[in-house]
Amino acid sequence: MLSNRSMPTPTMIPVLGYPDVGAAVAWLARAFGFVERLRVGDHRAQLTLGDDVAVVVRTLDKKAAATTSNHALMIRVADVDIHHARAKQLGAIVLQGPTDFPFGERQYTVIDPGGHHWTFSQSIANVEPATWGGVLR
Repeated sequence: MLSNRSMPTPTMIPVLGYPDVGAAVAWLARAFGFVERLRVGDHRAQLTLGDDVAVVVRTLDKKAAATTSNHALMIRVADVDIHHARAKQLGAIVLQGPTDFPFGERQYTVIDPGGHHWTFSQSIANVEPATWGGVLR
């Protein structure tokens, strides 16, 4: 799998929604010992805990958080297009088809039969986070 400075290396990455990313990062650091790896504006942060990673994202508002999923799993795969085709064929509800992003990842997002959100990500370039607005900590 291609390495990318903008993407942490674990295969599975939980994505957790909070109304205030900064406050969530501070609390998770104090309470659980997470260390901030990367910050993207006020809407996203990558946290490490040993060899593991979690991503914290801003939920739009409390009402939206109550009616939609405020967490997801992000899984790194070798080939997003092949993976997407299989998931779609097996009935996953596609929220976003395979898309290239400036942070060096190709990703797609689906909902599984249990209503869980999954984003599958393939590194396609090793991108310096500062080129797209990320700040490594």
